[in-house]
Amino acid sequence: MLNILIAEDYPLFRLGVKELLTDGLEAVKVGECDNAHDLFDLVRRKKWDVLILDITIPGTTGTEALKHVKKACPTLPVIVLTMHPEDQYAVRMFKAGADAYLTKASAPEELVKAVKKVLAGGQYVSPSFSEKLVRLVFQQTDRLPHEILSDREYEVMRLLASGKTVSEIADSLHLGITTISTYRARILEKLDLKNNAELMRYAVQQGVVE
Repeated sequence: MLNILIAEDYPLFRLGVKELLTDGLEAVKVGECDNAHDLFDLVRRKKWDVLILDITIPGTTGTEALKHVKKACPTLPVIVLTMHPEDQYAVRMFKAGADAYLTKASAPEELVKAVKKVLAGGQYVSPSFSEKLVRLVFQQTDRLPHEILSDREYEVMRLLASGKTVSEIADSLHLGITTISTYRARILEKLDLKNNAELMRYAVQQGVVE
């Protein structure tokens, strides 16, 4: 019996993933959670064969959630399943410990393939992104300014660029307003930008947000 945990905040999407796994794999028991607190609790208390993780799970950032899980259970395979395109987050998530990265626009059978691959000890990325991923991971020169941001800075940048206020970001990440303001100042400095308007323009131009 495979024990698979789905960490995703949309109930209907969890239901769809659960049905897909049940149909595509034999003898599957699925657990569910919709926030970081419950995710960490379930990972601590129960043994799972695979975790399917959404980047935007409430309570923390996707990279922080992944790092926390990998610290608690280093051998637990983690499949990132998210709405964010691969070129926005895949490299960061693999560096944080992900074993597979899929977008929610992927064909349903890809998720089943990914589960089988990580259970066998491998890693999975969509064929269309595999060559680009290798190039991005090992490229050492000509890095874009936002690629040198820390994972936390990158997440705050994306939220700012999507129009979120400092207080809204602080609330969603469970951090203080002063902390987020400090991140904002650091991000603007590293990107050589003056204000949020320039940040939004930069993020759209670089495909960080749509």
